[in-house]
Amino acid sequence: MADKLIRKAVFPAAGLGTRFLPATKAQPKEMLPLVDKPIIQYVVEEAHASGVDTVIIVTGRGKAAIEDHFDVSYELEKILEERGKLDLLGLVRQISDMIHVCYVRQKEALGLGHAILMARELVGNEPFAVLLGDDIIDSAVPCLRQMIQVYEKCRQPVLAICRVPGPEISAYGVIAGSPVEYNGGQDRLYRISDLVEKPPAGRAPSDLAIIGRYILTPEVFEELERTRPGSGGEIQLTDALRALLARGQQLYGYRFEGRRYDAGDKLGFLIATVEFALKRQGLGEQFREYLKSLKL
Repeated sequence: MADKLIRKAVFPAAGLGTRFLPATKAQPKEMLPLVDKPIIQYVVEEAHASGVDTVIIVTGRGKAAIEDHFDVSYELEKILEERGKLDLLGLVRQISDMIHVCYVRQKEALGLGHAILMARELVGNEPFAVLLGDDIIDSAVPCLRQMIQVYEKCRQPVLAICRVPGPEISAYGVIAGSPVEYNGGQDRLYRISDLVEKPPAGRAPSDLAIIGRYILTPEVFEELERTRPGSGGEIQLTDALRALLARGQQLYGYRFEGRRYDAGDKLGFLIATVEFALKRQGLGEQFREYLKSLKL
């Protein structure tokens, strides 16, 4: 593994998106627009900006819109070209030309661990990234690029973590670990000693929650195959990672630099929409003035 780069990223997208019903009854949650781009595009752009050249999207029933979005749209491109809308034509072509995308089907929604296992043949025997669309991260250096830089130094699996205070920590996987010096500081990188999935309030081993960015090595596939379904009948990635720890595999948690938005939650999605709109060139100033005019 020592000389292998992170070239592939797995994007699990087979979930039902029940928290956004009825909007997700007939369209994938991953295609909900955040300002003017679907959620999934932000994450694929992050992978591309981090040096990844292949994205493996794990899909399920009703997810054809995702494949259409990253495919060439000949009819639309022809119409835009004929009408002289070359700026829009460029935007459309940029999506299909951005990165190599391939797909694998998860026939049953049996959890994150099972979704990752479905990508085993396409990943092969090399380290890879996993990105979850519920987490949108705004940062000067892409979050995944930061994690790749950590991986290039330690050559061990790296999990993105962030501080989640109070009872909200019970909604996350949480790490126990000790800080490791990294880039001259002691508050970014942690050597993980344990992982706990959704601990009860007051019993979490720390306030460091795992969020939807991972760099994993192919050994995780063996553990996922051995992992028995947990709560809800799902195969949990956390269980496989704990098994790797028990076998002596080192795991690291990296507290990334940037702002994380929980786009899988209605309030988090609305907050992300407002803040991304305020930053958008050609839209932000007008939107800011509109917000100021509201009598709240």
